[in-house]
Amino acid sequence: MAQDLASMALLAAELKYTPVDTIPAIAAGVRNAFNSHKTKSIDFRLTQLRKLYWGIKDNEAALLQACKQDLGKGAFETHLSEIDWCLNDIVFVTQNLEKWVKDETAPDIPLANKLLSPRIRKDPLGAVLIIGTYNFPVNLCITPLVGAIAAGCTAVLKPSESAPYVARALQHIVETSLDVSCYAVVQGAIPETSTLLEEKWDKIFYTGSATVAKIIAKKAAETLTPVTLELGGRNPAIVTKNANVRLAAKRLLWGKIMNAGQVCISQNYIMVDKEILDPFIKEIKIAMDSFYPNGVKDSEDFARIVNGKQWSRLKNMLDNSKGKIVLGGDMDESQRYIGPTVILVDSPQDSLVADESFGPLIPILPVEDLDTAIRIAGEVHRTPLGMYPFGNKSETERIMRETQSGGVSVNDALFHGTIPTLPFGGVGDSGQGAYRGRSSFDCFTHRRSVTTTPGWMESLLDVRYPPYEGKLAKFKQMSELKPNFDRHGKVQFNLVSYILGLGAGSMAGGLVRYAVVLL
Repeated sequence: MAQDLASMALLAAELKYTPVDTIPAIAAGVRNAFNSHKTKSIDFRLTQLRKLYWGIKDNEAALLQACKQDLGKGAFETHLSEIDWCLNDIVFVTQNLEKWVKDETAPDIPLANKLLSPRIRKDPLGAVLIIGTYNFPVNLCITPLVGAIAAGCTAVLKPSESAPYVARALQHIVETSLDVSCYAVVQGAIPETSTLLEEKWDKIFYTGSATVAKIIAKKAAETLTPVTLELGGRNPAIVTKNANVRLAAKRLLWGKIMNAGQVCISQNYIMVDKEILDPFIKEIKIAMDSFYPNGVKDSEDFARIVNGKQWSRLKNMLDNSKGKIVLGGDMDESQRYIGPTVILVDSPQDSLVADESFGPLIPILPVEDLDTAIRIAGEVHRTPLGMYPFGNKSETERIMRETQSGGVSVNDALFHGTIPTLPFGGVGDSGQGAYRGRSSFDCFTHRRSVTTTPGWMESLLDVRYPPYEGKLAKFKQMSELKPNFDRHGKVQFNLVSYILGLGAGSMAGGLVRYAVVLL
């Protein structure tokens, strides 16, 4: 009861933007906190992560209501993609962090250099800026924050002002759960974000549109600040005539109804072989009826468009399309509602294919064959965030071989993006960098190469000191690698090396095989 009252009070409060003139001091504060080295302690990091877990858990009711207010998101989707996702992520990270932070033995070190104990140390990058977005407003703020804390960074979190209820809840959680000298929240829109970008950060993590990402990347380049950009794309789904039509229709429909289609990795359009077009559309209608037996609009399981601006944008895209609506099309501006809408289009230049919809619009483009589908996919967007091939094994392998994308879900919609421990990120203009699970830790970590040279090695190192007369032959003897290929690029087979190495292909592999034989 006390938590419910606290949640009601939290949600009733107005979102207050951070005064612009205080932002430089906030940024300086987290920089100073990092320079104090307090976040480098593993115990400190684990404590902060555990406290964040309980901060989310104790404010679960507020987060559920906030997601409902901002996006019309139901309890199941909010738990699935927001609250439970973040809680599980924190538990996973805390269970593995002590293993991740340990020095790694450097791989592929020549025998002569092993005496220097080459290793890789995991150092935090420093003070980082995390800019979230509105479609998964809890997940896309907390998940990178977990990575930053785990890595030993300090951070400023900037939630999306387009999800104000969640933004308030997140600020409350951070300020009541974490060390406020190390982690801060800045609220606001363009002026506040612009002021944040004027500060020097050790990394910027941004989730959102490519347009804003270009501004951030340009600003970051002025100070050579590394960035991770999690963007979107005009993601294609390709359904060949050999696909399981029923499963393809059902799974791709699910990919566009989740969060009312406001998912960066959901398919933007579906290319379907003409031979199976009619049964594919029929199966989508069957799946729709099974998902929403009492209709979509009144279902607690279907979200709303985040705001009026985005609702109008989607309506304009649909109005500008030359396609034919074959299913859905119902809208209600007063509720920011757009139902799942299937549109049959006849050109890759149609507005629903050429632009990213980021909503529950499902354009279907019939194609003659797989060759055509692969060609169109590359023309529409060469490096989308996701790719969704449906067909037999040889067809899906060919699609992956002849296209590029941030990730692929074979015979499914966006499944690769729902596995919280699988690295997630784009390629080309759909993003750079990856996070989630271990990758979230790596995202905010510098892998620092370290060697230690013992004093007794000085005589072995004499070859590096001048004068160099007569030392080149010795140096080559110590370091030169002999190629196993000729000048035409063909590998030369060496029978003696093959026999001595027991066919292992390397000296180390040969030693292992000899050990096995002797044992």
